[in-house]
Amino acid sequence: MSTETIGEKLRRIREKKELPLRKVAALLDIDVAILSKMERGERKITKEVVLKLADIYGYNSDELLVSFLCDKILYEIQDEDLGIKALKVAEERAKYIKASKIK
Repeated sequence: MSTETIGEKLRRIREKKELPLRKVAALLDIDVAILSKMERGERKITKEVVLKLADIYGYNSDELLVSFLCDKILYEIQDEDLGIKALKVAEERAKYIKASKIK
């Protein structure tokens, strides 16, 4: 289990690929400052940007989307006293819905 945020993960991948921030920002057609803020968690990242970065980095899009969704869920429940309990109930509900669709 990773405690790395989607922004941290994207920065790590970019740096490992030795891609400058300005080059990636140009490929995304966004300002360098915006991409930098996304990597630092100061600006929300969209699903579309995650998918574009997966393509640019040649990285598994499913893995990045899981990290993206994880951050999105945690943002919503992090300050809730019953957040973990609600997450467990949501997991059970999601399993039920998926099983119902298979039949």
